[in-house]
Amino acid sequence: MKSFRGKVAAITGAGSGIGRALAEELARRGAHLALSDIEEVGLAETVSLCEGLGIKVTSTVLDVADKDAMFAWADQAADEHGDVHLIINNAGVDLSATVEGASYDDFEWLMNINFWGVVHGTKAFLPHLRATGQGHVVNISSVFGLVSIPTQSAYNAAKFGVRGFTDALRIELDIEQCGVSATTVHPGGIKTNIARNARIDDSAGAFGDDPAEFGTEFDKLAHTTPEKAAHQILRAVSRNRRRALIGPDAVMFDLASRLPAGLYQRLLAAGARRNMSKR
Repeated sequence: MKSFRGKVAAITGAGSGIGRALAEELARRGAHLALSDIEEVGLAETVSLCEGLGIKVTSTVLDVADKDAMFAWADQAADEHGDVHLIINNAGVDLSATVEGASYDDFEWLMNINFWGVVHGTKAFLPHLRATGQGHVVNISSVFGLVSIPTQSAYNAAKFGVRGFTDALRIELDIEQCGVSATTVHPGGIKTNIARNARIDDSAGAFGDDPAEFGTEFDKLAHTTPEKAAHQILRAVSRNRRRALIGPDAVMFDLASRLPAGLYQRLLAAGARRNMSKR
């Protein structure tokens, strides 16, 4: 997809962060928008920011974990705009907990949004993308879909799942040569509210995750703005990249993932023990 002008892009999690930045940048490039988010106020603010740019914007409040709602939204977006060329499955949440300590309710909450939300969005919109003959699926994974991190087992499981799911989809689309493609996105630390809105289980405290400081500590490590992330994501789509590493830290995580598993895991464990000893 070399140009976004006149195309229709659907974005989940459009009420803030990367989703809002993508909506604004696509609007500036002349794309029409079908936006969704579970937070009505944030979604309305994004719509307001985009409406003055001479493009058509529609919005739907929904939970990406709701399969029926996602399929209904996809059909509605196609009806309202005529076509849908691009789906960006961006909505996501975080959970900090050990494997043993994580409750099933919290684990399922995260998986339903971060993994199944991506599956629902992909499967709901794929027929509409095929109908245009020039569509693209963008699924947001994470650097935690490259390397596993203690207290992030649920997030790791979801983001590794998104990576595998989207890579398989890309190969299938390559075989079919139907005009539709797919890109897996691995953001590093992006200045969004995901860490501030995370669920933090007591079990994570033993590994140094302090609920009172979790968001602040994440912000110190987040060096990439949502706006810069949006530019990099859209560049990857326009160049039909299979995988996009967002931010300099994402490159480092990618390099770490190429080390022997035993080596990077021992390094992470040693670093975590050192940090815990300082508290």
